[in-house]
Amino acid sequence: RMVLNLMRLETGEMAAQLPLKWFSIPQCWRFETTQRGRKREHYQWNMDIVGLPGIEAEVELLSAICTFFEKIGLSSKDVGLKVNSRKVLGAVVKKAGVPDDSFAESCVIIDKLDKIGAEEVQKELKDKVGLSQEVGKRITDATTAKTLDEFAELAGVGDSPEVQEMRQLFKLAKDYGYGDWLTFDASVVRGLAYYTGVVFEGFDRAGVLRAICGGGRYDRLLSLYGSPKEVPCVGFGFGDCVVAELLKEKNVVPTLPQVVDYVVAPYNADMAGPALNVARRLRLAGKTVDVYPEPAKKAAKAFNYADRAGAVRVAFVAPDEWKTGLVRIKDMRNFGQDAPNDAKQKDVPLDDLANVDTYFGVTIDGTP
Repeated sequence: RMVLNLMRLETGEMAAQLPLKWFSIPQCWRFETTQRGRKREHYQWNMDIVGLPGIEAEVELLSAICTFFEKIGLSSKDVGLKVNSRKVLGAVVKKAGVPDDSFAESCVIIDKLDKIGAEEVQKELKDKVGLSQEVGKRITDATTAKTLDEFAELAGVGDSPEVQEMRQLFKLAKDYGYGDWLTFDASVVRGLAYYTGVVFEGFDRAGVLRAICGGGRYDRLLSLYGSPKEVPCVGFGFGDCVVAELLKEKNVVPTLPQVVDYVVAPYNADMAGPALNVARRLRLAGKTVDVYPEPAKKAAKAFNYADRAGAVRVAFVAPDEWKTGLVRIKDMRNFGQDAPNDAKQKDVPLDDLANVDTYFGVTIDGTP
């Protein structure tokens, strides 16, 4: 995980102040057969909270995922988040007499349930971990539970602290306002051995695509790499491949046209320096700016370039206006063809370019 970058290898201590919330979007590779939604090369959004042992950290991360889905046009009717806890499963396995050092291996086996079926999972639990057929069957039966209460009853763990923690997670999610996105799923275990608590996966409710994202708590991972003490961590990985396929399925792929706020065009070679000065002032004012790469004595060429670049306005830097401290700016998008020229073209003082929108009465996006 990217969070390992925050640990000093020579001491095992964290290099950042805790608690820490952070994210990264690295380019990732993996060696395997490609298929829909899974490629050898992809970008992945990682988000982690380090240093918080409470369930509130999981609640924050799940909220971030739901918010992202909403931002890209997906609802809780399109996607959901399956949530489970290895702590709850651990209580079941521990009750069956399995030693702690065999728990991770048990999780890896149980994670194969969808691929190899209940009977094979029971067989592997018996052969590799030493669970009896009866206990193995109790676990696989419990993974079919539709609710947390049903799972607790089938697994025989009752109202244990692990179950109470899960109930608190669902309560906080409801209070947060995204409870309808979550569903308890006892079959979600996550195959990676380092998970220690809550685990979750994003899924397509139509059942067409593979897991969209996934993550969970991994409190002991940093200890494996030299940390002298256990550091509570929880995080998720969210690749770009599956969600891209999902957007296509739902016909909500966003259109991202090429847009720039301003094209700055110098009238001649002598105006190149002033044009760069104008560009810098506009950028300092928070505008996106493209500088026309050559003198534009023929204004039509500059306007044609600006149109192709998707520019909203053109700042034309010419000698006459420059001598009086002005810059001529024309708005190409926010006024109709019938609008008078003095409405869509303004001579703006150089020293007041930061307030250029006030001269037109509208912002770049047309807001009054």
